[in-house]
Amino acid sequence: MPRIDEQHLITTGFSSPICAFSTTRRGGVSLPPFDSFNLGASCGDRPDAVAENRRRLGALLPGPPRWLKQVHGIRVIHLDDWRPGIEADAAWTDRPGQVACVLAADCLPVLLADSRGRCVAAVHAGWRGLAGGILASTVAALPVQANRLQAWLGPRIGPSAYEVGPEFRSHFQQHLDCLTEGPGDRLLADLAAIARAELRELGVREVRDCGLCTASDAGRFFSYRRDGRTGRMASVIFIAALTGSGSN
Repeated sequence: MPRIDEQHLITTGFSSPICAFSTTRRGGVSLPPFDSFNLGASCGDRPDAVAENRRRLGALLPGPPRWLKQVHGIRVIHLDDWRPGIEADAAWTDRPGQVACVLAADCLPVLLADSRGRCVAAVHAGWRGLAGGILASTVAALPVQANRLQAWLGPRIGPSAYEVGPEFRSHFQQHLDCLTEGPGDRLLADLAAIARAELRELGVREVRDCGLCTASDAGRFFSYRRDGRTGRMASVIFIAALTGSGSN
């Protein structure tokens, strides 16, 4: 049966036993405007196409990805507490084989991993989540010190494409240096720069950034700001199961 080609994935570079990546829009069966590897079940795509795309993703994973009902909030769950339809914007696990994931099409996906491979988390960080403290909530939920964590910032809308209103300043008073002047009274917001600053303030020492903008690369990424009706990419992280003294 067909499966997603791994060349279509954006990998994090985390070391074993951590496996983590973001998908792109390539390698699936969905028709325009969801072409082709749409993983979002609530954006208007055909259910059978989404099911096939999710099956292809599942072929790369040790277990079923635990999809969240993302609401731009700050709730964080352990995957032991997952159930279908649960509302949360971050999930973590310390159990090998459990798969944490978030969906996005401009919002910032953040993947976190303990440097010793003992726990991982996936975070959906749009501007509302960042303003509310989703990163702080996730770091606080993990059973390790922040200085043992490494973070990866996935594909998201970049600052040259992300115009926001002047009221945006009130949400990020501590990060005004992450905003620049745009046309008229508009601002250009850098979600990744805000996340980097917050993670470092929280004590996360290693922050990697893929540096990819969803809005400026229509060939590889879905973008809600660019297209409106569009699909969703997934950012996925899990701890590979150990076999004997080694790891898969």
